[in-house]
Amino acid sequence: MRIKKGDTVLVIAGKDKGKKGVVLKAMPKENRVIVEGVNMVTKHQRPSAKIQQGGIIHQEAPIHVSNVMFWDSKAKAPTRIGYKILENGKKVRVSKKTGETLD
Repeated sequence: MRIKKGDTVLVIAGKDKGKKGVVLKAMPKENRVIVEGVNMVTKHQRPSAKIQQGGIIHQEAPIHVSNVMFWDSKAKAPTRIGYKILENGKKVRVSKKTGETLD
């Protein structure tokens, strides 16, 4: 999975198409990511020791990684991600649009 925690992504499909947000959590085994402010769901929460105030809370739900695209801040556009192996043998992510390293 080429999207990591902390990346800024653009939603390209679904009810939140066109929204940008930061990846809060990446789940590679499920091929899903949780994006800040995207795919909001309502959850009925009971009061507990951790959460004294129960009620209806709004939180982000996972979205499939194929529905998001990495946002390149330098190009100010969405881009695909490739990989490049440097001289020292380190593997880095590369923006396909600008050719610059991302990590």
